[in-house]
Amino acid sequence: MPDSVPHRKRSPSTSSSDASSKRRKSSKRSASSKRKNNEQAIQDDDDLPNGEHPISGFDRRRESTTRTARDPRDEFHPPKKRKVPKAARKEAEAPVNGTVVTRSPTPVIDFDGLSRPSAGTRERLEESPEQAVVRLGRMRGAVRTLLECVGEDPDREGILDTPERYAKAMLFFTKGYQENVQDIVNNALFNEGHNEMVIVKDIELHSLCEHHLVPFFGKMHIGYIPSKTVIGLSKLPRIAEMFARRLQVQERLTKEVANAIMEICRPQGVAVVMEASHQCMVMRGVEKTGTSTITSCVLGAFEKKSKTRNEFLSLIGVSGGRRL
Repeated sequence: MPDSVPHRKRSPSTSSSDASSKRRKSSKRSASSKRKNNEQAIQDDDDLPNGEHPISGFDRRRESTTRTARDPRDEFHPPKKRKVPKAARKEAEAPVNGTVVTRSPTPVIDFDGLSRPSAGTRERLEESPEQAVVRLGRMRGAVRTLLECVGEDPDREGILDTPERYAKAMLFFTKGYQENVQDIVNNALFNEGHNEMVIVKDIELHSLCEHHLVPFFGKMHIGYIPSKTVIGLSKLPRIAEMFARRLQVQERLTKEVANAIMEICRPQGVAVVMEASHQCMVMRGVEKTGTSTITSCVLGAFEKKSKTRNEFLSLIGVSGGRRL
């Protein structure tokens, strides 16, 4: 049998040179293909009829497969419509003094002008003078009980009349429960054709924290952009005062004022900012005397347009999160 021819092994240098030559040929083919595609695209753009623009590289760019990360709470979710029972709808639309009064579309103001009405609110608003005397007597007895529970002598000369004084003071602190938005506005809406920003700033407010029944106080700034209809300037502080004169938290107080103005004036937008000091953080708890709390509520154009919102913040003295 003939001797077999020994198989020659390729050297490493030879195999690497073959691989590199294959890569060069592949890159040349891909470059040639891209060049032909570009030439065809240019030819297609030249054949476009008059008045049409060729497709640019940005138009040919594919959409990104990923989206910018955002907090889901920043996404707008339209509010769900609440179903109102027919009986409640008929009661709300019942004629009052010959006119049909419809219920407000938002829960801020009820159909009779009350804000956040409850059974106790209506009883206090509609009570007779005799019922008011009975209410004051019950409050006086409750305060006397508190004085006894803290270790005081309610018959001592210095605090003998304290129960009645405190009861009257508490009724004054919470007089907002007895006020009606319709009576406060009193038809002070005027069609002036004005559509520029209106701001009333540095409105001093005092309220009671509903958690500890101790005061919090500060300043509120209100701005709105009318839709040709303006409201009397004094009505804005009066509306804020009405909401402040009740048991509150600052976050809800800010939002209620903004929503009420939005509903009454139907403007393009409303912005409310409040800065206050809370005695529940100063007199007790963490006992931090230098702290202040800032809350805001922006609606309409102030919420949608950052330039409008920044203009408002600049005019009330807030820029980049710092007081000017």
